[in-house]
Amino acid sequence: MKKSEITRLTILQKAFELIYTNGYQTTSIDDIIATTQLTKGAFYYHFKTKDEMGLAIINEILKPSLTKSFIESLKNEQNPLDAIYNLMDNLLMKNAFLKVEYGCPASNFTQEMTPWNENFTKALNEITKQCTKVMITTIEKGKENGFIGKEVNAKQVTIFVMSSYWGIRNFGKLDNNNKAYLPYLRQLKIYLNSLK
Repeated sequence: MKKSEITRLTILQKAFELIYTNGYQTTSIDDIIATTQLTKGAFYYHFKTKDEMGLAIINEILKPSLTKSFIESLKNEQNPLDAIYNLMDNLLMKNAFLKVEYGCPASNFTQEMTPWNENFTKALNEITKQCTKVMITTIEKGKENGFIGKEVNAKQVTIFVMSSYWGIRNFGKLDNNNKAYLPYLRQLKIYLNSLK
């Protein structure tokens, strides 16, 4: 990797950490420059604006991480009900990238930025649609293979599971404790078992 590519990646990673902990609106370019110990010139060489950098964070940091944790885990299990449960358990209890006290970074960006920036809305919507499509496909395969009842509506289950995940991340954020996730995981298992 070239020096300029390393510098760009450093900016994105450090900026993501600041934004994840403090929020997008309250994180300034000066904060990012101070954290990276780079000059303003180095920042503006790579990004014309803070929003350009924010989009790069979504596309180059957030999307690959969520793709790896979300999509790959759904594709690797034979039983889709186990895959969905294990995915949620991993995202809530085991994933080192996601911090309980800061919630879900995709949800945070969505809540904070989509009312103000159409490009953020498109980029975040693309991630959500990709995750939704993979879960729907996983459920449909489960129906075909006899793991899930034929009458189950894959899209409705997917929307329910994903929206409840975003909601429980906020409970954890408020409690600052992943124990808030345990009742959700217990109920999720009961719900998924009802789909057999």
